[in-house]
Amino acid sequence: MSALLEISGLTKRFGGLTAVDGVSLSLEAGETVGLLGPNGSGKTTVLNMISGYLPASSGAISLGGRRISGLPAHRIAHCGVARTFQLVRILPSMTVGENVAAALAFRRAPLHGAAAAGEARGFLARVGLAGRENEMAADLTYIDQKRVELARALASSPSLLLLDEWLAGLNPTELKVGIDLISDLGRDGLTIVLVEHVMDAIRALCGRCVVMNAGRKIADGATGEVLKDPEVVRAYLGESHA
Repeated sequence: MSALLEISGLTKRFGGLTAVDGVSLSLEAGETVGLLGPNGSGKTTVLNMISGYLPASSGAISLGGRRISGLPAHRIAHCGVARTFQLVRILPSMTVGENVAAALAFRRAPLHGAAAAGEARGFLARVGLAGRENEMAADLTYIDQKRVELARALASSPSLLLLDEWLAGLNPTELKVGIDLISDLGRDGLTIVLVEHVMDAIRALCGRCVVMNAGRKIADGATGEVLKDPEVVRAYLGESHA
């Protein structure tokens, strides 16, 4: 079976700084894979290149056998890539329902008006916001704003979902709710790349992890084994802990 996502020799340079250095990896359809590494290791830059937010300096990215590297972000979204961001990006002057309807208006098969409103309600129910479509997005709690952002990502009908620290900043009760939600999406067959520092979430959600350090991939394998790898421990904790 061919991989859903294929990344080969992916590199990003900012002037003299190489933020991502020759990263290669692949994901099968339906996998939930953790992309780990200390701050500054290049994880978000990889997501930015997959989603078209940043162009790659070199290397190739393919989704479902089609090369997407080099395409603009809206074309990549139409190919089936959706993402969330480290800092929540909602439309605060709009209602919860309008935030999701905005995504429906710009997807490959756009919806408008009553049809969009009805479908938006369905996506909001899926993330735990049933019946709240008329609330102002700016008035929501932090986790509920994250739910809106996730519902908006799902509204684009992705085959690949990129979650950039979606669970960060949640209290223990919210974290369990968030883990359960992502787990449900995985069981529905969605392929997910999860950039995360919450190791309880990684262990609960990811059968496999890819670890980066200083822009390079240093480990790729079963989560339990990767988290015990001496090079991974060194990257996170320093030489004395390896």
